[in-house]
Amino acid sequence: MKIKFLTRCFLIGFVATLLYNCNNMENQSKDMDQELKALIKEIESKYIPLYKESAIADFNANVTGKPEDFKKSEELQMQLNKIFADTAYYAKLKKFKEANAIKNDTLKRELEIYYNRFLESHADTAKLNAITKLQTAITKKYGNFRAKIGKDSVPDNTIEDILKKSTDSKKLEEAWLAHKRIGPVVSADIIRLVKLRNELAKSIGFNNYHEMKLKLYEQDPKDVEKLFDELDNLTRDAFAKLKGEIDDYFIKRYKIKKEELMPWHYQNRYFQEAPAIYSIDLDSYYKGKDIVAITQKYYEGIGAPIDDLIKKSDLFEKPGKNQHAFCSDMDNEGDVRVLCNVKDNERWMNTMLHEYGHAIYDKFIPTTLPFVLRDPAHTFTTEAVAMFFGRLAKNPYWMKETVGIKDEDVKKISDIGFKTLRLEQLTFSRWAQVMYRFEKNMYENPDQDLNKLWWNLVEKYQMLKRPAGRDEPDWATKAHIASYPCYYHNYLMGELLASQFYNYVCEKILKTKDMNLQSYVGNKEMGKFFVEKVFAPGSLYPWNDMIEKATGEKLTARYYAKQFVN
Repeated sequence: MKIKFLTRCFLIGFVATLLYNCNNMENQSKDMDQELKALIKEIESKYIPLYKESAIADFNANVTGKPEDFKKSEELQMQLNKIFADTAYYAKLKKFKEANAIKNDTLKRELEIYYNRFLESHADTAKLNAITKLQTAITKKYGNFRAKIGKDSVPDNTIEDILKKSTDSKKLEEAWLAHKRIGPVVSADIIRLVKLRNELAKSIGFNNYHEMKLKLYEQDPKDVEKLFDELDNLTRDAFAKLKGEIDDYFIKRYKIKKEELMPWHYQNRYFQEAPAIYSIDLDSYYKGKDIVAITQKYYEGIGAPIDDLIKKSDLFEKPGKNQHAFCSDMDNEGDVRVLCNVKDNERWMNTMLHEYGHAIYDKFIPTTLPFVLRDPAHTFTTEAVAMFFGRLAKNPYWMKETVGIKDEDVKKISDIGFKTLRLEQLTFSRWAQVMYRFEKNMYENPDQDLNKLWWNLVEKYQMLKRPAGRDEPDWATKAHIASYPCYYHNYLMGELLASQFYNYVCEKILKTKDMNLQSYVGNKEMGKFFVEKVFAPGSLYPWNDMIEKATGEKLTARYYAKQFVN
């Protein structure tokens, strides 16, 4: 009896102690949750107003090209740098992260994202400001540069038109070389910028900036490299076969021998887009059409209206304006703007559908989410959505319902439209290999012969011939390398996810196994899928978790291969 009594007392005491400790730990956890909420509120009281002002200033600078606007954008970016370089905030966030005591999943996700952002900026403020100033100066040079042909200054659209339409090899070479003259203007600055970025990365524990960017944005560099190796193996033979078709076409078009084919013969500046080798001119179907109105009507039809976004966007050419295209969210509250330089052709139809794919993603992330979670799950998931919609510009079934092409034209271009899309995908896939591997190698060793590295990769992956004796910084002509660093691989990952989305929509919503012959016009169920399953979570979940929740499986290359390789 005595032993039983003591045992009972011990158990009662043990349970009481356990309950006390559990309650105490729960209270401590609740206290830490409240402390973290207060810290985030304090950070955001400074960050959110600056974020909004900086986004608007950056957009305006790209529209006007004026030095004073770039100066304002630069100054605001440096003020943002100062917030994220705050050592006291970083130390507090680090303490919360290491304690691993935050129980609320949403709050834990906020901590994770803010910690990574502060870690990236946890370096010498002077170094961060130097990077911002140099990047702004380079971006300004890109924005203000105009190629010269003879005595005439011409925009990129004109260069593209010449490369696409001319059959005169001398004119093609002249236009290609004219564009490449931006390289020597910016190359030395870019190398300085790369070294500064590497210094920043090393100061916070990374081997180089490329590794840092991937890891801080929740990508394992080894996984990305493995994926690119897999895609290289998947696409190499199929692309080599298509490249043979391309070369045969251009030999006849230009009336030259195969060994005379040079990079300027492939109809765009980087051979990143599919050359027009098939007997259909898709541009002709968009000639005279209102590209903006078509885009607006289409998105309204799937239940994702963009008329409010178009009003604040800047969509046509202007002197000094950035000649490219992008989408930017001004405030994470619905003010989403697009910059384009629209022409009535297939390229800009694709671009408008693409950029407003980004825009609806941003628009439909609910403001009920915490501010820092009102972003896409990852930069490549928003690229995937943009690509999903951009691909429609070559789809004759979509064109019939939006542009009004005739039934005989649908029949005429249906097969060629898919061949063109397949060629475009494989061409881009090989180009993305060049960009990804160039940046990776450049950040690993910026002192190597970058001109040689560039052309070695172009020869290997794009199977283009290096111009004899060419030793110019052609790599520096691609603005992404300076202005959007370590980003390009996300485009190809986006293409994989776009195909995964296509497969899901076709099988689960349209109840068909054909991924390529659907128009999706007026299909509000498809729009609902994107709004509710892809957009609504924002960045509440890590990107692969969001993909699995939306499509039933994690990111895979299987559907890209199914659609374009097999």
